[in-house]
Amino acid sequence: MANLTLGAIDVKRRRIYVENGKGAKDRVVYISDDALETLGAYLRVRPRSRAKKVFLVDKGVHRGKPISVRGIQKRIEYYAKKTGLKVSCHHLRHTMATQLLNAEADLVTIQDLLGHTRIKTTQRYSKVSNLKVQRDYFKAMETVMRRTAGS
Repeated sequence: MANLTLGAIDVKRRRIYVENGKGAKDRVVYISDDALETLGAYLRVRPRSRAKKVFLVDKGVHRGKPISVRGIQKRIEYYAKKTGLKVSCHHLRHTMATQLLNAEADLVTIQDLLGHTRIKTTQRYSKVSNLKVQRDYFKAMETVMRRTAGS
């Protein structure tokens, strides 16, 4: 997010072009309706700046300059402490991957969104919840029972 530029956002197609992302790879990620709405609200109040980066420092001596990766991490740490939640930027990636998996997104799709080269990395990254395990089990058992009933 620290390197996101205004030119990388395609509002009409609801996607962002990530250049030189995780693993130094380029990829496309998609923007949910609520994220697009929130991004639009931010851009309407974003201070005018010649900076091409989307997210800018809000206060202090670096006000108006692009925010750094560490700046984002510090902001997440601040709000985590303030709310008493255990959260980090990395935790948010894990949560997104897990939520997508539990919503029956294909593991290869999640791999692409996260920018992983190997599927094993994505498998470790995505914690399968009991809900998904339970749903997959009963769905598979229904198939098994239909096949054996016809025998």
